Order: sequence, then C-alpha cells, then structure tokens
Amino acid sequence: MPRTTEQKLHRAHKRLPKGKNGGISLLLIHNVEHLGRQGDIVEVRRGYAMNYLMPQGLATIATDHHKRMVEKHREKLHQLELEKLSELRQYADQIATQSITIEANANDEGHLYGSVGQHEIVEALKEVGFTLTDDQIRLQGPLKELGLYTVKVHLHSEVEVDLKVWVVPTVTAGE
Repeated sequence: MPRTTEQKLHRAHKRLPKGKNGGISLLLIHNVEHLGRQGDIVEVRRGYAMNYLMPQGLATIATDHHKRMVEKHREKLHQLELEKLSELRQYADQIATQSITIEANANDEGHLYGSVGQHEIVEALKEVGFTLTDDQIRLQGPLKELGLYTVKVHLHSEVEVDLKVWVVPTVTAGE
C-alpha cells in the first residue's frame, strides 16, 4: 500500500538529524529569506521544518548524499541564481517606470474613508500587467490620505525597487 506524503513525513520525523543547538539540521533547496541561501545547512525548530520548509519543498534532510549532490551542482545552481537575479532586475526596471493610480473615497481635507493597503496596490499593478503578491509590497503603514507615495517593491533579497503610487479621490458620475 503506497504511503501518503503525511505518512512519509511522519516516518522521517523520527529520524531527522539534530543540530548542535537541538534543532533540526536541514539543507536548503531554495533561498529562504531571513534563513539562508540555496545549499546552506541550517538548523531550525522541528515545527518550522515539518510544517513549512519540507512540505513547501524549500528544504530537505541534510544527509551526506544531499550535501554531495549540492557540491556537485553548486556552480550550475549559482549560474541559475545569477540568471534569475538578472531577470528580476529587468522586471524591477519595468516596475520602476510605472506610476499607478488608485481611486479612494476621501473627505474634503483629503483623509480617506478607510485606507489603501498592499492588496489594492497589487490589484492596480495586475491591471497594468505586473503580477506580484501582497508580501512583496513594503509599506510603512496603510496609506490614509490623498497624494503621491513612493512604495518599496521587494522582489528578492538583492532586488528592491521604488514604485510611484497616486491616491486620488473617487470620481462619481454626478460630478
């Protein structure tokens, strides 16, 4: 009878290698922000390993075999990473040339009824052909007044770009 992924992870759970500090020793398959780069051996808590890194395919158990495979392919992985960075920089340059406009309801003093957040910015970018996620938009806080804002767009740990966002009052049909 074939085992499910959950059963395999449960079996692996018992034999996960311990690190020096009592955590789980894993080999990163992909770069993970605030943790490490592809090919790094990291030590994390069991829950983070079992519930996020391993099921998402971001890390694997740090066996000698996996370490040898990474060493063997390290140069190719490095080249792929450089190509990815180059593509992201080109994408960032395209985003930097954009200026998006978001309509919002506001009072006479320019204060919004509500606010403009990451989701509204992502939706406005989607309308002009850019696909991003909410967590790639870095705001100091929600935008609560009309005006021009410079918003950071985080594409990679090494690629960040400024985006101009205009928040303008909603135009109704009667005006």
